[in-house]
Amino acid sequence: MKNIKVLHFADAHIDMVNFGRHDPQSGLPARVLDFLKSLDTIVDCAIDEKTDLVIFAGDAYKNRTPAPTFQREWGKRMMRLSKAGIPTLLLIGNHDVSPATGRALSIQEYDTLEVPHIRVISRPCLLKPDDLEGLPLQVIALPWINRQTVAAGMLNTEAEPGKDPLEHLQETFTEMVQQWLQEVDPTLPVILTAHASVEGATYGGERLVMLGQDFTLPGSLVRDSRIDYTALGHIHKHQDLNSGSHPPVIYPGSIERVDFGEAADKKYFVLATINKGNTKVDWCELKDVRPFYDRRVVLDIPDDVTGQMIAQLPAREKLQGAIVRLTVEYPRDWEALLDETSIREYARDAFEFHFLRRPSSEDRVRLDSNLTISSLSPVELTQKYWESIHTPPDESEILQQLAREVISETAAGGILTEGETES
Repeated sequence: MKNIKVLHFADAHIDMVNFGRHDPQSGLPARVLDFLKSLDTIVDCAIDEKTDLVIFAGDAYKNRTPAPTFQREWGKRMMRLSKAGIPTLLLIGNHDVSPATGRALSIQEYDTLEVPHIRVISRPCLLKPDDLEGLPLQVIALPWINRQTVAAGMLNTEAEPGKDPLEHLQETFTEMVQQWLQEVDPTLPVILTAHASVEGATYGGERLVMLGQDFTLPGSLVRDSRIDYTALGHIHKHQDLNSGSHPPVIYPGSIERVDFGEAADKKYFVLATINKGNTKVDWCELKDVRPFYDRRVVLDIPDDVTGQMIAQLPAREKLQGAIVRLTVEYPRDWEALLDETSIREYARDAFEFHFLRRPSSEDRVRLDSNLTISSLSPVELTQKYWESIHTPPDESEILQQLAREVISETAAGGILTEGETES
């Protein structure tokens, strides 16, 4: 049987304009060009590799009602796939659904205009070879579903009175997929594709996706041994939820870094070679994504504050074209020590630089429960003061010695020396 080569990507979000400026030649936001560059790499690969099928697992845009300019740019890339004759499935994601009931989906036009080889998946369905231009393959497709899409009639189901709607949706989808898995031709490979959270997946920052917080697919469903590849979208962190086992359960992740939560994440799309019971996955790294650096410094000594901040940043050459955030935490009364001009000069070649100040008010020095101010001598109180302003130990020792001398010399004037008490 023929190997089926599938290119899988997701979460394009090509209209991200949260950083940077506009490109003077194209008039497009520079960040949009970043996302389009990654999208071009993916489309080029699909054409060069002569893939049998492209699966886009949802979220073409970030804005649920994208501007026509961004729809035009997405359309240019989809038309290249269409002209190359590559069957392409466009799954509806949560950012592809208009917030207003009855409005068209953001990628609806490909169905409306019947663009050759492009199919928009807006309802759960089972696609067989006749639906896939004769490919010896079967696809179970689950677009984004929530309470609103159910209410709009995209899924004919209604929860029993008093039953949690999300729990009902999870049960309905599980039953639907299980029914379709019984109907498929057991000799042909099966792909499950969904734009959804899956139990046990992780977001950036390692936040677990748990059942009950949103519509979530059970892990056992996407790892069913009758499935040969599970192509997911919605979570931006790349991961295989069934690593080393069959079937691969893949989130390829977003195609560009969306925000600082993805600063450390590499970006990928996937080429999967699929046979019944045997699938090979190639992670294709997108090499030219714009770097993000998110650094934090806590100032606890007042010496060379600028040097401490610069030490937390990458080398100047690495900052070229990067999006950078430096968060500085410091005692509020050290405000004058922060030379923001010098920091911005160091990061002048960054694409965008964010300098965040996080001043904190000093807590009052806490005394042991068995001590009071009146029980401490002036010298002891002076020592507490050095501690409260975070004076380095070597400096504190010198200052404390000077304090002893001053207190001793002025004792005759009424200032108590160490160890004296009022009579």
